[in-house]
Amino acid sequence: MELSLLQQIILGIIQGITEWLPISSSAFISLAASNWFNLTSVDALIKTALFFHLGTFFAALIYFWSEVKNLFKTLVHYKSSTAESKKIFNFIFLSTLISGLVGIIILQILTLFSNSMELTGKTITFAIAILLLITGIIQLKPKKKGLRKEKNLNYKDSILLGFAQGFATLPGLSRSGITISSLLLRKFDDTSSLRLSFIMSLPIIILGNILLNVTETTFTLTSLIGLLAAFVFGYLTIHALMKLSKKINFGWFVIVFAILMGISLLF
Repeated sequence: MELSLLQQIILGIIQGITEWLPISSSAFISLAASNWFNLTSVDALIKTALFFHLGTFFAALIYFWSEVKNLFKTLVHYKSSTAESKKIFNFIFLSTLISGLVGIIILQILTLFSNSMELTGKTITFAIAILLLITGIIQLKPKKKGLRKEKNLNYKDSILLGFAQGFATLPGLSRSGITISSLLLRKFDDTSSLRLSFIMSLPIIILGNILLNVTETTFTLTSLIGLLAAFVFGYLTIHALMKLSKKINFGWFVIVFAILMGISLLF
């Protein structure tokens, strides 16, 4: 099903605003696409959400350009790089590798599941409500600020965050929410947790689109406008929302939203 210009813009705006909130941008895109635009295939929903992540990918790429540039320098001059630069590079590389493997396995399971039964908008809404509830509970757990920073990264962190990001393939589990929570549980401070979470999203988004969307994606004028909407709204909100996320625990917000979503199924 090809989305219209208005539908592309709506999904792009949703992606741009919700990507930086720990409430799963993929969930909101899946809800809008399934309930408003009658897109009910799990495989199509995941690929649609992944496509719109390209818009916020470029927003994050520009916002964190200095950090990304340092990663490229470390790749080219690994031996002469500082110990901290090597640790960050190793963390991104290993966590991305694990995330990709876990994500592919989950995607295959979801595709098999969707082919064995007819999914409706309400079925998808119920599944996403449960997953959002899990995300909210995860968000409530970290309560104390940690003392660890990027220089303290180790292989255990890479493995844990790789699995965490991989499980975020499930529509409804917030990638930023689960990775930030995992970093906080590993005793990283707020600033380091936010920075690492957003930077580690960059390679997995590109790889995901290459592996899953490259043969099916057609860049039309309408789809590019949708990506532009995601980019503009993502870039405009990233700075403010990163500051806000340091002061407000979104866990209760997500839990209330998930409960209301579940109640809506009764009507």
